[in-house]
Amino acid sequence: MVHISSSHKKQLYKVEITSPSGNTLIADEPLENGGQNLGFSPHELLAAALAACTSATVKMYANRKEWALDEIKTQISLEFDKETQKTSIIRNIELAGDLDEVQRAKLLYIANVCPVHKILSNPIAIDTKLI
Repeated sequence: MVHISSSHKKQLYKVEITSPSGNTLIADEPLENGGQNLGFSPHELLAAALAACTSATVKMYANRKEWALDEIKTQISLEFDKETQKTSIIRNIELAGDLDEVQRAKLLYIANVCPVHKILSNPIAIDTKLI
């Protein structure tokens, strides 16, 4: 289970996010939404989670197989359609290295089973409480 904490103080829309391991990052809204653009927007953070998980999962698999995967570039586009209440995510993955077509196909399969992909592809329940 992952536990993340956030804290919003005086700066408009600036949120400090911390993990139990001591990592910290800043989230903020872009200027056009009234923020100061001091960090990733919440939508960017969601897309970043998928990009990071995809790249790490593919790299771990390639390392275990000792395949010559030199670089992974992942691009995520995320769009929420308010009218249909549907989220669309487009993920493009570029693999650099001496890989044959069978290896590339297997790495695509592995990308589609990364943990964040699984979370986003399945029903999500959010239980919110005031404490």
